[in-house]
Amino acid sequence: MLLRIHPENPEMRKIRIVIDCLKNGGVIIYPSDTVYALGCDIYQPKAIERIYKIKNKVPKKANFSFICYDLSHLSDFVFSIDTPIYRVMRKTLPGPFTFILKANSKVPKIFQSKKKTVGIRIPDNKICTELVKELGNPIMTTSVHDEDEIIDYTTDPAHIYEKYGKLVDIVIDGGFGGNRPSTVIDCSEGEFNIVREGLGNLTDYL
Repeated sequence: MLLRIHPENPEMRKIRIVIDCLKNGGVIIYPSDTVYALGCDIYQPKAIERIYKIKNKVPKKANFSFICYDLSHLSDFVFSIDTPIYRVMRKTLPGPFTFILKANSKVPKIFQSKKKTVGIRIPDNKICTELVKELGNPIMTTSVHDEDEIIDYTTDPAHIYEKYGKLVDIVIDGGFGGNRPSTVIDCSEGEFNIVREGLGNLTDYL
């Protein structure tokens, strides 16, 4: 299904369609404040396994992140955060950043790896916000890459649907997406280590 949702005023009727899909183990593609992404409920193992297959990734080596509603979700999945790191997260989120933090035992086992870390995203995108709010828990997320040698990310949801429509349950059309991913910052050792330069500029907040 290709489902058009207004990016600024998401229609709750349509949001609930997506929520029902997620709660029933569905896999979706949705817009964020950076690029379009694959997602599912973090408590639906079969849906997570579907995404692993779509991305051709081995679970223990995959680096997928959680989309959260706000910072209140952190205590559910990560150990205590150093004050300087928390201050920066408060300044930058919602925004185009992924923070890698030490994971606690509440992270579903399917995500647990030797690194014992989890990526946290709070996108500045109203569709994302409403989805996580209505679902009541985070959504697993991983970027939708393009196989083109020049273009890393597909920005047109119609083209995404052409490619992935038979592999996922819903592709949300929230308008054209961006072509730069989030900036990934590893804070698991108590320092800011930029793993990937993306749309967010960390130096603006330090």
